Amino acid sequence: MATVKTISPVDGRVCAERVLASAAEIDRTLERARAAQRTWRETPIAGRAAIMERFCAEFERRGAEIAQGLTLQMGRPLRFAPSEVRGTLERARYMIGIAPTALADIDAGPKPAFRRFIRREPLGVVFTVAAWNYPYLIAVNSVVPALMAGNAVVLKHSAQTPLAADAFGECFAAAGLPAGLFHVLHLSHEDTERVIADPRVGFVAFTGSVAGGRAVQRAAAERFVGVGLELGGCDPVYVRHDADLKHAIENIVDGAYFNSGQSCCGLQRIYVHESLYEAFTRGCVELIGQYRLGNPLDPETTLGPVVRTAAADAVRAQIRASIDAGARPAIEEQAFAASKPGTPYLAPQLLLDAPAASTVMREEIFGPVAGVARVRSDSEAVALMNDSAFGLTASVWTRDRQAAERLGSQIDTGTFFMNRCDYLDPALAWVGVKDSGRGCTLSVVGYEHLTRPKSFHLRVTT
Repeated sequence: MATVKTISPVDGRVCAERVLASAAEIDRTLERARAAQRTWRETPIAGRAAIMERFCAEFERRGAEIAQGLTLQMGRPLRFAPSEVRGTLERARYMIGIAPTALADIDAGPKPAFRRFIRREPLGVVFTVAAWNYPYLIAVNSVVPALMAGNAVVLKHSAQTPLAADAFGECFAAAGLPAGLFHVLHLSHEDTERVIADPRVGFVAFTGSVAGGRAVQRAAAERFVGVGLELGGCDPVYVRHDADLKHAIENIVDGAYFNSGQSCCGLQRIYVHESLYEAFTRGCVELIGQYRLGNPLDPETTLGPVVRTAAADAVRAQIRASIDAGARPAIEEQAFAASKPGTPYLAPQLLLDAPAASTVMREEIFGPVAGVARVRSDSEAVALMNDSAFGLTASVWTRDRQAAERLGSQIDTGTFFMNRCDYLDPALAWVGVKDSGRGCTLSVVGYEHLTRPKSFHLRVTT
């Protein structure tokens, strides 16, 4: 019987162990989900919403326990872990609230002797494959709206965060969700691909690496099944000559180093107008130096470990490659006593005058690292921001809203921010371009990807 163990980055302990699903269990799960969904789709939206609201209440009641488990599994400081509970509830409740409008029939307008409308029908079984770095925020984007839309859900969570999958299941059970509508499967990569290829699955929502996204597409290639992909990022930021410098420094540093930089939409490429470059970098170095790296269960810790030692080793290699290419390290690793090779504890780093071809400005670095470069104009900044295989988010820091809107229209990205970063507003579509993925979650538009349009063309005869 194959199992998978979750090693906590906090101290190396095994904090969870799960048995991988057998072929027979996978088959039973998909059959149960398909059967349960046929009844659920007939449940009025108000009835679905009542259950989802009870789910939210139960999730909120368990908030402290959920936050503690989050820290143990992936290392986010405990002082920040409750923010994921709040964010999960914000997204869930927003998507529940807009469902009656988002899923309402679309009237095609009057025509004598005809009744014409478009109805949004559920897809069947939604297979959600969620990542570990924001285990609840990522999963909720598809899980709750999929159920609200009349689908069943099978959740395959990362092997690093199985407790997150368990929490979803326990909260849905406590909320009275009918049996069979929500399932958790712990799967190998091979079995994950088999589920994607199974004709009983009506949609796949995947969050992970670019390589993982390609594997999902290959697995789905023999079927005409919808696939939503939220993949990597190497997100750029432009500090314009008229930026509020103090505000920019505080928020950009937080956007780059929160969660130890383990965010697909975290800031990594920072372009600063040459007139502000010295003051900006000086302020960033000062603020980064105030982080306290250490055990994330310590309430004084503000920067936790990365997810595993191998990840820390990979980030160190990317830093070395960037320095070899000409970037200058601004932070002495020795200043952070907890940072030690052979452990997941890694000091933050800011790489100055990073060349455009350096690793930090080209690749996704899933760690507490950012690169900074000078620019002389808006046009130079836009060209550099677009010179990337990724396109998840981008931000411009300026006092000029009209200039920001103009620049935003020129930048190839799924979300554009002015004077903000690293945040998902559930009222807005969450979407990537280029290697950052395709499809959409959240907002009214997100429901379009979890349903199919069906046209009703009714002719009235006498």
